[in-house]
Amino acid sequence: MSRSLVVLLHGVGSSGSDLAPLGAAWRQALPETTFVAPDAPLPFGQGPGRQWFSVANITEANRPERVAAARAAFDRTLAEIIAAHGLTGHLDRVALVGFSQGAIMALDAVASGRWPVAAVVAIAGRLATPPPLTPAKGTRALLIHGAADPVIAAAESSRAGAILRDHSVAAVVHILAGVGHTISREGASLAETFLTETFNRPGVVAQA
Repeated sequence: MSRSLVVLLHGVGSSGSDLAPLGAAWRQALPETTFVAPDAPLPFGQGPGRQWFSVANITEANRPERVAAARAAFDRTLAEIIAAHGLTGHLDRVALVGFSQGAIMALDAVASGRWPVAAVVAIAGRLATPPPLTPAKGTRALLIHGAADPVIAAAESSRAGAILRDHSVAAVVHILAGVGHTISREGASLAETFLTETFNRPGVVAQA
């Protein structure tokens, strides 16, 4: 059994291998944490890479439906990873870290109440979960967004943080000046500190 687990969720047109270096960088601060970066289940229809849901002809109106339709495959992927590391009954030792479309799916997993994990880190994402929102109150959330993001406006993370706080989730938002649609060094550092604090809380891994 792993003492703690971080699942890294990539963006559209990407793959797990693109986020794997984050785990390698954070391992020194979290030596007893396992990092897994799966590939999304669907091929990206507009080029190489994978995707969690199709972005073809996507709109603000139909995005929540796309997210809901992607849940079954997402949940299977996540459940298999968690089970493989012996943490099915210990979601308080699991964190999700997503970028862009991966952040959308990570936030949906928490906001829908399906995955009451210890923490979620959403980088350059948005909350596109159809109601009702029923997040677990014990999950901590960190939302990081570049102020200069041309793909997903930084206001989306501010909005998501406010909604999560309205549902009693401890959510912190960082908008980073001059950063575009990427994981910056500062953003990675903020996420590392957040995860370290999450897994070092008293009782989180006491029974490992």
